Amino acid sequence: MAKIEEVKAKLEAGKAKLVPGLVQEALDEGNAAQDILQAMIDSMGVVGDKFSAGEVFVPEMLMAAKAMSKGVDVLKPLLTGTSTSSLGTCVIGTVQGDLHDIGKNLVAMMLESTGFEMVDLGVDVSTETFVNAIKENKNVVLVACSGLLTTTIPAMKETVKTLKTCGLTGFKVIVGGAPVTQEMADEIGADGYASDAGSAAVKAKELVSAIA
Repeated sequence: MAKIEEVKAKLEAGKAKLVPGLVQEALDEGNAAQDILQAMIDSMGVVGDKFSAGEVFVPEMLMAAKAMSKGVDVLKPLLTGTSTSSLGTCVIGTVQGDLHDIGKNLVAMMLESTGFEMVDLGVDVSTETFVNAIKENKNVVLVACSGLLTTTIPAMKETVKTLKTCGLTGFKVIVGGAPVTQEMADEIGADGYASDAGSAAVKAKELVSAIA
């Protein structure tokens, strides 16, 4: 277990160059890939909590997410094909009129590391593009809409409304971003809301488990 603890510590510190080697050492020590992944998810949860509490900021969050990504790369060959490795497909994008992607990218990394297959549509994504992505990809169980500008709230509202009335089923909608609140998410009809990347991963798993 010592190496797993080291992986967790270095991930929280954002040491992206060190994490892959430590992950490999943890594997060599006999730890299961799934256990190492869970340890990294737990560490990102700690970073997410610190971010929410204002103890760390976006640069530290990004460094930790990068370290997480590098570590997951080592584990991916061992995780593919296992029943625990995929929770389904998540379509993610920043809504139309908004070009911010740092928050979206963090959430995408967290969701991928949690077990979702990610389809990242990028920024300034039209409602039609979201709908088409659901049609074009298999097993879409979650659509994540991000927005950082107050001026894009109407676009997010329109996107959620369209997703809910387009006739497609089997997926949940989660929203987030600086101006978004739980009250707003409820008001526009979203299934879930997350204030940061750490809580997004937790909420996403909750939402898709309710679909089954």
